[in-house]
Amino acid sequence: MSQDELSKAVINILKKEMGSVKDILPSDLLQNLQKVIGPEIEKLIKKSGYVTKSKYKALERLASNLEQRIIDLENNTKE
Repeated sequence: MSQDELSKAVINILKKEMGSVKDILPSDLLQNLQKVIGPEIEKLIKKSGYVTKSKYKALERLASNLEQRIIDLENNTKE
């Protein structure tokens, strides 16, 4: 889940919990909350040991490349 999707999910939860109170609040207040809360949510997620999907994919590619290099080196030493 991307940081933006997660922020939207938290905002939707806040909207649901606030119920009718949200109708009297300025509409941009929730958008501003998303801008403020979003980075904090991302920090909490990172502290929990999770990474973003893009970072995971990049690390996965790096690991795959390193594995291939090891295989190539092992094959070269056998020859």
